[in-house]
Amino acid sequence: MPMVSAQAAPEAKTHDPLEFRRALATFPTGVCVVTTRAPDGSSIGVTCSSFNSVSLDPPLVLWSLGKNAYSLPIFRDANYWTVNLLSSDQEDLSNRFARPGEDKFKDVLTETGIGVVPMLTSCCARFQCQREHVYEGGDHLILVGRVHVFDRCDRLPLVFHSGQYARHIGNDIARACGMRTRHLIDWL
Repeated sequence: MPMVSAQAAPEAKTHDPLEFRRALATFPTGVCVVTTRAPDGSSIGVTCSSFNSVSLDPPLVLWSLGKNAYSLPIFRDANYWTVNLLSSDQEDLSNRFARPGEDKFKDVLTETGIGVVPMLTSCCARFQCQREHVYEGGDHLILVGRVHVFDRCDRLPLVFHSGQYARHIGNDIARACGMRTRHLIDWL
């Protein structure tokens, strides 16, 4: 059996955080709003593009939240939260939940999920989760949840790419799914 020698790890190079962020932005992502209920009963929500599946069995998903986020202690300690995958016509909700300091739920239609968590309506999909793990991840916390309930519909997703909403990607998705472009335009 041949011997495998371990190589020393390459020396860590310092990098420009802005350039690193630009490089990461070349990866298109869906846009989510994660919602929960604070201990005082208020509804809390934040826009997130760092959502991912982890496992099918058990059903686990993850998302991350910056350690400087005002809502961090609430999400870190919440037993339940919902990931609402926004549809292409929900750009206004993405912008609303990305801004600090306003009543994000004012005049927003919601439903109530497990743990009395508010859920947005007309989303592509919603994943109602119970906190499974919370991990340190540099300047973010990584929150892993076990999905107890989910639902989905045939709406097109809101996509973010290179610092902006990527509307043209929706047309490519529609064509790949065999949808008529006119049908897509009706959604946008």
